Amino acid sequence: MKALEGVKVLDFTHVQSGPTCTQLLAWFGADVIKVERPGVGDATRKQLVDVPGADSLYFTMLNHNKRSIELNSKNETGKEILTKLIETCDILVENFAPGALDRMGFSWERIQEINPRIIMASVKGFGPGKYEDCKVYENVAQCAGGAASTTGFRDGPPLVTGAQIGDSGTGLHLCLGIVTALYQREKSGRGQKVLAPMQDGVINLCRVKLRDQQRLEVGPLKEYSQFGEGVEFGDATPRAGNDSGGGQPGRILKCKGWETDPNAYTYFITQAAVWEKICDVIDEPEWKTKDGYATPGDRLDKLNEIFGRIEEWTMTKTKFEVMDICNPLNIPVGPILSTKEIIEDEGLRATGTIVDVDHPERGRYTTVGCPIKLSDSPVDVERSPLLGEHTVEILQQVLGYAGEDLERVIGSGAVGEPKRVAAE
Repeated sequence: MKALEGVKVLDFTHVQSGPTCTQLLAWFGADVIKVERPGVGDATRKQLVDVPGADSLYFTMLNHNKRSIELNSKNETGKEILTKLIETCDILVENFAPGALDRMGFSWERIQEINPRIIMASVKGFGPGKYEDCKVYENVAQCAGGAASTTGFRDGPPLVTGAQIGDSGTGLHLCLGIVTALYQREKSGRGQKVLAPMQDGVINLCRVKLRDQQRLEVGPLKEYSQFGEGVEFGDATPRAGNDSGGGQPGRILKCKGWETDPNAYTYFITQAAVWEKICDVIDEPEWKTKDGYATPGDRLDKLNEIFGRIEEWTMTKTKFEVMDICNPLNIPVGPILSTKEIIEDEGLRATGTIVDVDHPERGRYTTVGCPIKLSDSPVDVERSPLLGEHTVEILQQVLGYAGEDLERVIGSGAVGEPKRVAAE
């Protein structure tokens, strides 16, 4: 039995943040019913298309294990169907523009009237306040949440990260909120609203930079490279390049082959507990006891020199040889893995973190599997649905339409044409 088996989710989400959330719920066993506009569907179905005539990887990689129904919610019969879905489902997830559900005639108050036990979860760009009606995308969230201002090198512009902390990060936060509300409903018997603003999610992920903002008020941030370089700090947490952001100094260092391989690098942390082992590895044994090097505090103004010497050593080794040498000594290091290396990693495939999926239109493709592993609820990654693939199935099995009533609904223009999917 899957962890969320029996839980029905009405999925009114699109693009990335909402679908990330509902895909996790589907992986954990919930029946996720993705509601899409007839003939159009989720906008990402046709964004960044790489196989003509097939749904894009953008869509397929965010909508596994779901069922799709085409529904025109402006049609009277469509409103009837939507009302029945709200009555039936445990959770409604949406990332519409602010006020969109209200304009459809389904305000939170109306939804509660239909089903007092339902949990309504929403993604918005900003929380309540002066920016709550603003449209927000991934990089806007990173910028408004403090990530960009603290990412990059001190002498360069702010940078956004390739990790989708604004969209997918918000989806993760929203999923936790939903499961928490679901648990509370078991005690209270009532549903509730769950809100996950993208700005708030990014701020939560930037908490260590807010920590440093407050530390900065009482003195310089000594573990930052600029302290050792004698550069004065401003009034806000600065960009710190590849510094570790914690109490243990760390840097990204070149490895053998860096001249031609853009990912021939390793992350190396000079953890205090293994300082003597580091000195042995890089053949600087006198640094163990030398004045100015023996204690972590003494070393803070010499980090450029120390990491420069370590890099002289790492440049003689591949990033994997660095791991092979350092890991048995408990020296924290990690290779900079490219997306190609990650896709080909046998260990990640063995754990289901990277999987291959067959699709009737695009063939086989590679995607991420569930990043959270439950011992009693294993995840099988099933392909994303074709547009409206399960419309009739949902009308019959979930809502109980049959016979003339089913024919009435299909002929009303409220749903898309019934689909037949070729055998896979």
